[in-house]
Amino acid sequence: MTCQLFAVCFDAIRPLDVARFWSGLLGWELVDDPDDGVALLPGDDTGFRIRFLPTRERRVGRNRMHFDLTSTSLEDQQQTVARALELGARHIDVGQRPEESHVVLADPEGNELCVIGPGNTFLADCGFIGALACDGSQEVGYFWSKAMEWPLVWDQDQETAIRSPRGGPKFTWGGPPLMPRTGKERLHFDLAPSVPGDWQAEVDRLLSLGATRIDTGRGEVGRVLLADPDGNEFCVLTPR
Repeated sequence: MTCQLFAVCFDAIRPLDVARFWSGLLGWELVDDPDDGVALLPGDDTGFRIRFLPTRERRVGRNRMHFDLTSTSLEDQQQTVARALELGARHIDVGQRPEESHVVLADPEGNELCVIGPGNTFLADCGFIGALACDGSQEVGYFWSKAMEWPLVWDQDQETAIRSPRGGPKFTWGGPPLMPRTGKERLHFDLAPSVPGDWQAEVDRLLSLGATRIDTGRGEVGRVLLADPDGNEFCVLTPR
């Protein structure tokens, strides 16, 4: 038994505003979410939804995950950047060099995203969302490959990448040095057991792979909170 990636989740002060930005940029349908947030349903073969969940915690520091959006031409890249800016994005500097072809932006709550230039062969067949680029170790790339049973498509110089056998975006981890933690991460994964009702067996399997339990003291309903080997929180969804 394994689990499926149900959603990539954003914590947001204004979930609806951030969801509207991403809906406009990706062209995905916006729907209500059962946890008082909103969600986007993919209009392509991405394979997971994006959830925007309410939080009161302000963002501190850079995110350890961001989406890389692809371009088919320089004009296409410019149009994506212009559309993002019209929807509320802004240019940011994260240390990118002038000769680099990608454009770094932030959404209305400061979450980073990159619009990749044309000709990127690594993301050539991945769709508009080319990758979820993560700051993380080689070990955590191996963990997520086993956790979701997605094969490694890159494993070199401590950098790893995995991809669903059904296609869609690549998930990449850049290897050391890792960014320092500045607080609770704004993005996390929601996993759902492939067989409904077998969530405890799935939690046990993830623990055996190197995950650890997180005790928030809040008695979370409908989810079990875990952390991967790099300490990134994620959730296994359970019956409510």
